Amino acid sequence: MLFESLPVGPLSVNCFVIACPTTHEGIVVDPGGDVEQIVELVRKHQLTIRAVINTHGHFDHIGGNQQAVAAFGAGLMIHRDDEPMLQRCAEVARNYGIQCQNSPPADSFLEDGAEISFGTCHLKVLHTPGHTRGGCCLYFEKERLVVTGDTLFADSIGCTDLPGGSHQQLLDSITSKLFTLPDDVTAYPGHGVSTTIGYEKANNPYF
Repeated sequence: MLFESLPVGPLSVNCFVIACPTTHEGIVVDPGGDVEQIVELVRKHQLTIRAVINTHGHFDHIGGNQQAVAAFGAGLMIHRDDEPMLQRCAEVARNYGIQCQNSPPADSFLEDGAEISFGTCHLKVLHTPGHTRGGCCLYFEKERLVVTGDTLFADSIGCTDLPGGSHQQLLDSITSKLFTLPDDVTAYPGHGVSTTIGYEKANNPYF
């Protein structure tokens, strides 16, 4: 599986370009900005993007949705509980002195336990509310990796002091959805460096 990440936007969100090496079909996860760089990476690998997926609805993760959807002609996916945030992206970003465009509406919704395929690649959606109501992680069982958005970080967890956040709900989500994955699964968060499920179970100070 082709799996590449690049930091994008003013808050250095990890955007992921993931694709099947056989069919060159792929997805883009969290295009928070700098869409021209994402497009360049997609063209470099000659990929056909089947979906743009948002792990959650905060502006730093969805700020490039409009450009990405237009560039790739792909459908947009987000959890239903975070869908209302798409049309408030520009307004919320302005509160932080950042400019971005509102996102187009979702074409379909992420659902807990749903499987998404592109080429020979398969992922399972894990609904992990707590950072936001609709926060989701993307688990690739065969490749032993999970994209965790702002749910779980190396030695940390997502903040819960924004609207829709719940500290206890986030802890419950991580415990029930992520810490039940095999210890050798690599976790790729929405910001910062990767880690493993086993390391976080043993060392994350929030648990």
